Amino acid sequence: MREKLGLLEHRSAEAELGGGRPRLEAQHAKGKLTARERLDLLLDEGSFVELDRFVVHRSHDFGLEEQVVYGDGVVTGHGRIDGRLVYVFSQDFTVFGGSLSEAFAEKICKVMDLAIRNGAPVIGLNDSGGARIQEGVVSLGGYAEIFLRNTLASGVIPQISAILGPCAGGAVYSPAITDFTFMVRGTSYMFVTGPSVVKTVTHEDVTMEELGGADTHNGTSGVAHFACDSEPACLQAVRDLFQYIPSNNVDSPPRGRATDPRDRRDESLLDVVPDNPNKPYDMHDVIGRIVDDGIFFEVQREFAANIVCGFAHLGGFSVGIVANQPAVLAGVLDINSSTKAARFVRFCDAFNVPIVTLVDVPGFLPGVAQEHNGIIRHGAKLLYAYCEATVPKLTVITRKAYGGAYDVMSSKHIRGDFNVAWPTAEIAVMGPKGAVEILFRKEIAESEDPQAMTDAKINEYREKFAHPYVAAGRGYLDDIIDPRDTRPRLIEALETLRTKRDRNPPKKHGNIPL
Repeated sequence: MREKLGLLEHRSAEAELGGGRPRLEAQHAKGKLTARERLDLLLDEGSFVELDRFVVHRSHDFGLEEQVVYGDGVVTGHGRIDGRLVYVFSQDFTVFGGSLSEAFAEKICKVMDLAIRNGAPVIGLNDSGGARIQEGVVSLGGYAEIFLRNTLASGVIPQISAILGPCAGGAVYSPAITDFTFMVRGTSYMFVTGPSVVKTVTHEDVTMEELGGADTHNGTSGVAHFACDSEPACLQAVRDLFQYIPSNNVDSPPRGRATDPRDRRDESLLDVVPDNPNKPYDMHDVIGRIVDDGIFFEVQREFAANIVCGFAHLGGFSVGIVANQPAVLAGVLDINSSTKAARFVRFCDAFNVPIVTLVDVPGFLPGVAQEHNGIIRHGAKLLYAYCEATVPKLTVITRKAYGGAYDVMSSKHIRGDFNVAWPTAEIAVMGPKGAVEILFRKEIAESEDPQAMTDAKINEYREKFAHPYVAAGRGYLDDIIDPRDTRPRLIEALETLRTKRDRNPPKKHGNIPL
């Protein structure tokens, strides 16, 4: 027995070395952690349990039979984050460049199957050169098996991807299906085809960072949700996310630990919205004053900044916040902001996270480019997401809510549960100036002083429509509230909605306007 135990210890130590010490040192030289070091930072200390450490590839072509490494380039298993079970896989670039083989894919599929079966999140740490060319179509089949499981697990368990190295070709589609993607500046990249292929085919000269770096995908494409400055920061951010989301689609989200008083009123909210309706303000100032301890975990901060999405706690309740941002493009809805918010709303609805919507929206962005690129279809995604959502939906209109954008932003008409407005709210088909120019165009043109008449009509329109009382009079708003009471009123509403039950008509699935 002792002799056999010695063999086990020897092979276990061999498995932990991955591609060998020189390659581990090369990984460190690139400013990257090893696959196992990453798991140590991600998971609670001592909680990782490895599976399939002795799996090896089964290929005999191109001399691979002479290059056999235990684990075959990916470390898989389960562990804990804040005591909660998670399944993980960590790709090892020191073994065949982290390339995916048939055995490699089988290991990932096993932990994904276990995660679905046991109702636990799955986290993938990606650092791979792509498909293992020597295995040909077998490796491609392995990717497809992973894609299938990503799709079947979607909306059942949270799926998180951390891109910690190159991620190219077919390898990018698994992270694209997952719920949240984290990247690290300077070391992680995602692209379907790399810079050399792009230059050959399109004659565009572009660096890896410009083509598929963390800032590109967080600020321009919207493919990623978080950009971090280091791997430790990235892995900590993944851990932080789990403070707000549940383990599966049946569980409730975790409760917050803040001691912030539920009945706290904030005097400064009286001065956040400017008296001039055309003057911008930062919606973060509102969010920070109403959530527990002012802590807001923002998602896709750099992408489509005219809408703000993220998680927070309100009176201990985990909530997803969607807010128009008047400081960027006046908070207008465009293609990117609609798509960004729609995906976030659908995640919250899938995982029982109540949605708090803060509204200050002048409408949808006009223009030829927006129309030709499908603002109608993309805007409809956000409308569809809100209409479909059955979780508690709470809405506060802080200032403007014009046109179809009023309907879209979680209005009472699309099953909003708690809809209130500040006294500064303006709810109308359009802004006063535009409405007057349409309604009184002829009279203004024929008047002796067109500007004076325009100003008079604008003031008249404001008095009749640029306030929340018409909507409240029809029951479209549940109340008009003192801004200082926003936090306690939202918490009270969340308490009353804890037992909310709502459902959509039975169907295989809807046909969201993709």
